[in-house]
Amino acid sequence: MRALVTTPDTKFGLLLKEAPDPVPSANQVIIEVKNASLNHGDVAMAAGAAPGRVQGWDAAGVVVQAAADGTGPEVGARVVSFGPNGAWAEKRAVSVKELAVVPDSVDLAVASTLPVAGVTAARALHRSGDLAGKRVLITGASGGVGRYAIQIATQEGAHVVALARRGDGLAELGAKEVVADLDNVEPVDIVLENVGGPTLVRSWELLKTGGVLQSIGWTSMEPAVFQPYATVTDPKSLVAFQSGNHYAADLEYLLKLVADGKLKVDIGWRGSWTEFDEAAAALFGRQVSGKAVLDVD
Repeated sequence: MRALVTTPDTKFGLLLKEAPDPVPSANQVIIEVKNASLNHGDVAMAAGAAPGRVQGWDAAGVVVQAAADGTGPEVGARVVSFGPNGAWAEKRAVSVKELAVVPDSVDLAVASTLPVAGVTAARALHRSGDLAGKRVLITGASGGVGRYAIQIATQEGAHVVALARRGDGLAELGAKEVVADLDNVEPVDIVLENVGGPTLVRSWELLKTGGVLQSIGWTSMEPAVFQPYATVTDPKSLVAFQSGNHYAADLEYLLKLVADGKLKVDIGWRGSWTEFDEAAAALFGRQVSGKAVLDVD
């Protein structure tokens, strides 16, 4: 099969070439990948990975081999999947605990954007407590996680403050405040922090006593410098967020929202996987509003 294989001395550490077909375990299906989406994390990790690996977390496609243990969807099912690797290939093996069947009304390209960004948004919000009536600050809000989080938090009764360099369309997704900086933002109860660096520090300062900050990403690649005792004098929480695994139920939840018209998916870049370098450059250059999606062709 063809795959984007980790290859040193290339622009983003990947090259499209032949790779061995995946060998499934008993509870894994084989998917013929139709679309895959990019995340800052999986693209960044590819550059430092050992040579000869197939990377990528999010992929949607069609089951071509059912799980040997009889669990999961049958051959021909349209599915979206998550895994620690293998998405950027013509075929991937994935556990039935990490996939969900895609409704006929949902395009596979749309479905491919949901695993990491959508599940991160949903789990980070739901782990922060009751959202109704709370002020929720979402930083890096124009990205995939941010756009999903705005919609989910709004539907659950939160007052959303969205921080983004490009705020177009965020109010339409439900944000009550769309800001380019945090200078005049009132204190908040919950923060979903995707930027890191000085933005993380300022978000912590805005967090109310008893509030929680979920540190999700660090797209700025800048250090965060706190004043002495800034994190110990006020009883509030800074949580290092990890989405974990067993995505199946969360993917079903998100797919239903999409199918019911309650979750809008924004694809800011879409093209052939032969143009991976272009997609990755746009992603790291913060030129993608929403998600970047590869057509595996």
